[in-house]
Amino acid sequence: MREAHPIERRVGIEYYASDADGTGGRLRTTPEDFRVRELETMEPEPLEVESGDYPHLLVRATLRKWDTNDFARRLSDALGISRERVSWAGTKDKHAVTTQLFSLANVDPDELSGEGLPSIGGADLEVLGRIGRSLHFGDLAGNAFEIRVRDADADPVDAITAELHAFVAGETEAPDRLAGANGDGAGTADIDTGTAAGDSPVDVAVPNYFGHQRFGSRRPVTHEVGLCVARREWREAVLTYVGNPAEAEPESTRAARAFVDDQAESADPDWNAALDRMPGALRFERSMLHRLAERGDETPADWRHALEAVPRNLQRLFVNAAQSYAFNRIVSERLERGLPLSRPVAGDVVCFADADAPEGLYRPDTDRTQVASERRVDVMSRHCERGRAFVTAPLVGTDTDLADGEPGEVERDVLEDLGLEPADFDLPDEFHSTGTRRAVLLRTRVAVDAAAGETERDGEDGADDDAYDLAFSLPSGAYATVLLREYLKTSPREL
Repeated sequence: MREAHPIERRVGIEYYASDADGTGGRLRTTPEDFRVRELETMEPEPLEVESGDYPHLLVRATLRKWDTNDFARRLSDALGISRERVSWAGTKDKHAVTTQLFSLANVDPDELSGEGLPSIGGADLEVLGRIGRSLHFGDLAGNAFEIRVRDADADPVDAITAELHAFVAGETEAPDRLAGANGDGAGTADIDTGTAAGDSPVDVAVPNYFGHQRFGSRRPVTHEVGLCVARREWREAVLTYVGNPAEAEPESTRAARAFVDDQAESADPDWNAALDRMPGALRFERSMLHRLAERGDETPADWRHALEAVPRNLQRLFVNAAQSYAFNRIVSERLERGLPLSRPVAGDVVCFADADAPEGLYRPDTDRTQVASERRVDVMSRHCERGRAFVTAPLVGTDTDLADGEPGEVERDVLEDLGLEPADFDLPDEFHSTGTRRAVLLRTRVAVDAAAGETERDGEDGADDDAYDLAFSLPSGAYATVLLREYLKTSPREL
């Protein structure tokens, strides 16, 4: 197996599914290079229905260079309503063209049509109808992606696609009919791999890692904070977040964090001085330091009080990132031991596919699980082969039951190495987590156009001979970067 990039290995991502060389290249040269469209699950009522029963307007927005939170704030300002009356199903990248749903509470549809439509640059709005409740995070089946990779060497694309196709079945090498007669990917354009021969999509799979951005792109420490929280190491959690400088940060930030580390080693720390040095943009770090300066640092309760200065969603994210890191480690350990991701072995916990998912979307339903006993392994393997079931690993929490057999041994070994067990997540307030399970394999259909650079796109100045396009759909909770990394094989900071 090909080892992952060193930065990825810091967050538990140890391997690639494909051994072929990467294409390199750049993403998001223009917003049009990265298009994301939500796969919608909401079916609104007509605008004419009684608004008392359906008080929320459902709006589809196509956004260019808009962060989701910033757009929600801009839209609420344009309508003269509070930000709390705007909800959405998923957060999207700013450097992209995105199509996503928003719900607006108690807004007259006339305000969003004709002359009443707010003029917001880079945004097109379409009123779809009414719904009875606001959108909740996760109210989408998944996302469809159309991505252009520029300044790339497209030669390995066919070989990568073939190897990822083989990974669906748990094979370590692409069959000759996919890899080409000489084994180097030549000839692949003559078969149905979704390349320049006709863009027909082909089934591929990759390890269902949590992407690097889950942990912090420039400074991946969120999971380290969460691990400290799970161990009730409140002091270490605060210092990991506020101190602990990273090489990728600006010099002034590194100096401020180093000063925090110095104060932590001092017998009489000056947290006010540390607060003065911390850049204003790092408001969460400043909030923690303010609480330390105000209350002191004598007890674990003082340090926990400092950590809780951040918003509740970030408190939850700390623990979620720790769970994600442990999951990545478990997936990597399975690969290291030669345990398949595409089919179960005895003891695995398998979940079934979501029967209500849109056609062609491989979406696991982790609320429906079954243990693959010795007697059931062959039957469950056939379900997995057809995309009807998925092997899972735990996002460990208080309600987690670990697997049996060798899969359970992997899970226990990783948790022991991290100094964790399920009961450790019986934490106070927002840090508490019951846990769940997650599929270890991410399966999709990808269409690849290795000759994409010969054509122009909207918003482009001209064609780019060193470009290729990828089109695929992923279920909610999956990361496009874990597929893109297989093609580019570059630093995660470039994804």
